Amino acid sequence: MAITEQLSSVEVASPAETATSICSSIKSLARFLIQWVNACADYYAAAAMYEQLRRLSDGELHKRGLSRDTLARDLCQSCDRTAGR
Repeated sequence: MAITEQLSSVEVASPAETATSICSSIKSLARFLIQWVNACADYYAAAAMYEQLRRLSDGELHKRGLSRDTLARDLCQSCDRTAGR
């Protein structure tokens, strides 16, 4: 088989297909980064609330419907935007 025959059988992506693929990859990466930043913001908010609420007495926490035993978990769940998905 001659070189020209081998080269003619190779499929080459068109510039439009390559651009579409690159664009799709960039969009996918952007979605991932947005989700990651949102998760960081959620857990930062939970940590800030925990810092405020951990100083309260057990009675004050109980009045708010919270328990010291589950405070961290409850706050993380309440701040997690992906919990409903």
